[in-house]
Amino acid sequence: MKIISQNSSFGGMQSVFSHDSDVNKCEMTFAVYVPPKAIQEPCPVVWYLSGLTCTHANVMDKGEYRRMASQLGLIVVCPDTSPRGNDVPDELTNWQMGKGAGFYLNATETPWSDHYQMYDYVVDELPALVSEQFRVDMSRQGIFGHSMGGHGAMTIALKNPDRFKSCSAFAPIVAPSSADWSQPAFEKYLGADEAAWRQYDACALVEDGARFAEFLIDQGKADNFLEKGLRPWLFEEAVKRTEIDLTLRMHERYDHSYYFISTFMDDHLKWHAERLG
Repeated sequence: MKIISQNSSFGGMQSVFSHDSDVNKCEMTFAVYVPPKAIQEPCPVVWYLSGLTCTHANVMDKGEYRRMASQLGLIVVCPDTSPRGNDVPDELTNWQMGKGAGFYLNATETPWSDHYQMYDYVVDELPALVSEQFRVDMSRQGIFGHSMGGHGAMTIALKNPDRFKSCSAFAPIVAPSSADWSQPAFEKYLGADEAAWRQYDACALVEDGARFAEFLIDQGKADNFLEKGLRPWLFEEAVKRTEIDLTLRMHERYDHSYYFISTFMDDHLKWHAERLG
């Protein structure tokens, strides 16, 4: 790992690192906040997945998570949203595809498949690196995220219920297979066979039998993407006939921005801490 920056915050350390990724075949950047409690003992870890157009830096700069993470003794890891570099394919005029839009899946179609393996990166490669370098209790992991990252967090939790003990999301894309701002990307990354898309779609995963104990979702009613892109009521309907416990909170006046996320960040960190022990 290369150290990009390190800053003391609330008794802990906020760091940014880069490393060579084998699965994405490029240099990847991620942020880690380590609370002061980690000096004495291994701490639980919460993975935060960011949304479209974001990097690791958006939540680090605007998410306001460090005070509560310090109090609760949580390590917070914030990966990038896609591979980066001059050799990585991209669509320069399309913010919903390519760099900043990895959708936390493993691409199977060219030219994307050579680099866009974000599912394997978040689930396997980065956790292995973090577990080697930090005092992390890997038996206590939670995952959450925003928008595209909320989609990623929910699908990863549903596919790895033995790995993660908690999952939450801010304004997630719950059915990306049919959402207007993710369907085109799914076809480019995964091909025209929509059956292949279901493994990265929270609603479809539940319909196909995937299970996770409980979810917390916060959604702003003033979100411009609510009706066509996010549609949390579809996930609410999908879990009705299951044992999955869903807490869906709809908030008047709140939009899709980090003003919304930072308002409810403490609630989400407490949610995870209660379930991680």
